[in-house]
Amino acid sequence: MTELSPAPAARVGDVTLSLLGWRRQVAALYAAVRAAADPETGWRTWRDGRDELFAGHPDSPLDRSARADFRGLPYAAYDPALRFEVVALPAESQRLEVPTATDGVVPFDRIGAVELEGIGRLDLWWLGSYGGGLFLPLRDGSAGTSTYGGGRYLLDTVKGADLGGDDERLVVDLNFAYHPSCTYDPRWSCPLAPEGNRTAAPVAAGELLPPGGWERTPSPSPLAGSG
Repeated sequence: MTELSPAPAARVGDVTLSLLGWRRQVAALYAAVRAAADPETGWRTWRDGRDELFAGHPDSPLDRSARADFRGLPYAAYDPALRFEVVALPAESQRLEVPTATDGVVPFDRIGAVELEGIGRLDLWWLGSYGGGLFLPLRDGSAGTSTYGGGRYLLDTVKGADLGGDDERLVVDLNFAYHPSCTYDPRWSCPLAPEGNRTAAPVAAGELLPPGGWERTPSPSPLAGSG
């Protein structure tokens, strides 16, 4: 019997349709978080769902060798004190032009800020290209030790990472802090936390690095209009 090779992934330009599938599943995962009976249950759903995506999806940021040994992403225990419902505060306008791995150079406009107890003020960024979306990165005092040196993401709504809220308030839950794709493999280019999204306070919540870090973790590049 002739063994058939798997069909190549369908492509639109330089992007495979499997990437659309990844984003669709991430959006569904965050929808389940918002619908959960309580925040910690939602967090467990999110954690388990991310493990499934990282282990089995063709667009996992883990390379094949890392996937073969994958036993789950490490996280700090859930801390309900690190969940906030906050209003957006005014901030001076600023634009950053950020190269990314899949979307080319994209503009981010500072549209406001949030104030988190024990953390301080963090800038809110709006994706200025088609469709828009809110982006909230964080580089805290754990960066370079227990978390990636370039920081983590809290919200990235264009990619589905949206914890909810209403017309007046945002849900910002530090337990949902997660690493960008460039943490695991340098083929990814990710926007990192600019100056207004950095704090010296360590955040003992969210996704952590495994002992010794990921084998292919690159050095962070600054987000001075790049990433």
